[in-house]
Amino acid sequence: MKLLNLFDKHLSKGAMVIATAAVSIFLLTACSASKEPALQDASTEEDAEGQQAGSGDTAAGKQLVVGFSQLGAESDWRSAHSQSIRSELIPENGFQLLFEDGQQKQANQIMAIRTFIQREVDVIALAPVTESGWDSVLSEAKEAGIPVILVDRRVDASDEDLFECWIGSDFELEGKKATEWLHQYTASIEYPQDQLHVVNIQGTIGSSAQIGRSKGLRQACDKYGWDLMQEVSGEFTQTKGREVMASLLRLYPNLNVVYCENDNEALGAIEAIEAAGKEPGLDLAGGQILILSFDGMNPEALQYAKEGKIACIAECNPQHGKRLADVIRQIKEGKQPEKYSYVEEEIFSGCDTIKTLTVDDTEYPVTLLK
Repeated sequence: MKLLNLFDKHLSKGAMVIATAAVSIFLLTACSASKEPALQDASTEEDAEGQQAGSGDTAAGKQLVVGFSQLGAESDWRSAHSQSIRSELIPENGFQLLFEDGQQKQANQIMAIRTFIQREVDVIALAPVTESGWDSVLSEAKEAGIPVILVDRRVDASDEDLFECWIGSDFELEGKKATEWLHQYTASIEYPQDQLHVVNIQGTIGSSAQIGRSKGLRQACDKYGWDLMQEVSGEFTQTKGREVMASLLRLYPNLNVVYCENDNEALGAIEAIEAAGKEPGLDLAGGQILILSFDGMNPEALQYAKEGKIACIAECNPQHGKRLADVIRQIKEGKQPEKYSYVEEEIFSGCDTIKTLTVDDTEYPVTLLK
């Protein structure tokens, strides 16, 4: 009000109108600027300068603009996965990458996809936090003529034509490899199968990795007569893994096998086991608790596998960047990529007792960690 009083005293009526209009324009400009969605452009500032996010036009030619919705950064594996894609989809390779972290929330990912559609990107890549609930936004992308590539995890879509293709791991096979290692190892030391008391620290419930790995364990428990005592989500994090493990130790003092659906959960479980005065290891007859894990990206987990604190690790390969780039090029050249493309994966152990595994009539070598 003081500012307007000063205008009344010292400005003519015409000047008053001009000044008020100037203030209004300033406020409208500020408000409009604050509503612009903030995407992380993984390209350099020089590449983005002077062009709209969806155009991809540079002095060197047209770049393919890729909007990638990553589900989060919940684990070491996820960080390596993001880095693989960031390092491959770069201007030098003909790409401009718009990277969005969903922070473990499907709503954030759906919002990111809709923003990509508005900005008319060439391709959308999606690593979905859960399998269900994607039909609507995938239909919007299809109607806009933007192909969607799924990476790492799958979606439970009513129509598979809603996405172009999928790149990732066979999570059920990973589970079968880990459980077959356990079966062969316990058989080699003549430990009774019906004396295996197993708890499962699951990943994010509803994710492809959780569904596949949990299924692999349940199948093995049914096949070999193991006692599956309880399954609880550790959310793929070390903190939650430690918390869940501490609770399970109190509930089931006779548990002797812990099936952790990623390495971060395994590290948390080991902390809880040791805090409870127990030992992780391979000596079941001596009272140690045997731990199975997945991923094979965390250096500490790999060291524990060498030492025997983790019995074996079924690898989940995060290096999807190059394959994703190749598939994008195929699509833009009018070629049809394979609908489902699996990455190659190993199984690691510091124990040299088991050299190979046979799963579904296929033999897999066990990589010895030294």
